[in-house]
Amino acid sequence: MDTLKELTQLWGVAGREKAVRLYIKDAVLPYVDACYADALGNLIAVKKGNGKGKKIMMAAHMDEIGLQVIKIEPDGRIRVHAVGWVWAASLYNDKVIFQNGVIGVVGCDGKIEDAKNDSAKLYIDIGCKTKEAAEALVNIGDYCGFIGPYYELANDCICAKSIDDRVGCYILMEVIKNIKAPIENDLYFVFTVQEEVGCRGAVVAAERIKPDIGLAIDITPDHFYPSDLMGQNQVGGGVAIKIGDPSAMVDEKLYDQMIACCDKNDIKYQRDVINRGGTDISSINQSYEGVRVAGMSVVTRYPHSQSALIAKEDVKATIDLIKHYVQESFVFDDEIYK
Repeated sequence: MDTLKELTQLWGVAGREKAVRLYIKDAVLPYVDACYADALGNLIAVKKGNGKGKKIMMAAHMDEIGLQVIKIEPDGRIRVHAVGWVWAASLYNDKVIFQNGVIGVVGCDGKIEDAKNDSAKLYIDIGCKTKEAAEALVNIGDYCGFIGPYYELANDCICAKSIDDRVGCYILMEVIKNIKAPIENDLYFVFTVQEEVGCRGAVVAAERIKPDIGLAIDITPDHFYPSDLMGQNQVGGGVAIKIGDPSAMVDEKLYDQMIACCDKNDIKYQRDVINRGGTDISSINQSYEGVRVAGMSVVTRYPHSQSALIAKEDVKATIDLIKHYVQESFVFDDEIYK
């Protein structure tokens, strides 16, 4: 999984995904009929069908969470606010890296326990003792991201930063390489921007593509180990097939067909229900005249941290499901009764 390793280590905080986009474009260009970017920075790769099928949009987001500079103190400390949902406690005493390569250590005013998830209490120490010295390296508005090397763990597990959602990008890249013509459906592989700050890229892409079906490939939290969440998702339990979340309810027919596809192709799966969070299907679902949506995810332990953990077998199962599912025929009730 060298490609996944490289993807996780790319710098790409929401709104600044260029390095990720260029990497993916170079990798998929030989395998698609068209590949282009839009004004927001979404990368759209297309495999054309035979004209008899549906238009399917698959979304995986390129951006990662991070911090943005809002003030530089007289003593050289850098004040920041969160870009996306950041666990303040997970950053404390750890390192971050700015887009220009400057590295800093995250500190806190007072006890980190008092900060909870208030990133305004955090500051970044880049080693400077004056405002002027810090301003020579970092400017107001600059972004920084996590540092989290890629490690192979026991039981074929992986640990790295930015698993959310570079693993989804990796999955779509593998599907692109593995699907060969002829195919029935028009397949739009969309590597979206700014998902972590409100699924902004997905709605723009969906308005442009006007898909019949929208799929999001993302991560979902693990519930097997004790945490502040409740559910049954488990790392190693197979591809997580979304039933619904607070942001979107999936189409029942698409969900049923996805389960049947897993059964038919002997793909290990689990039913994914979460009571917090969402994915790009929230935007696709409500675009133009409305779009039927479904989703699949890789169950992830310690999400939104420098050390997210996933299982290789779940990644493989997700690739297998998408590869088979998007090549099926789809007929909807409103078409039957016309």
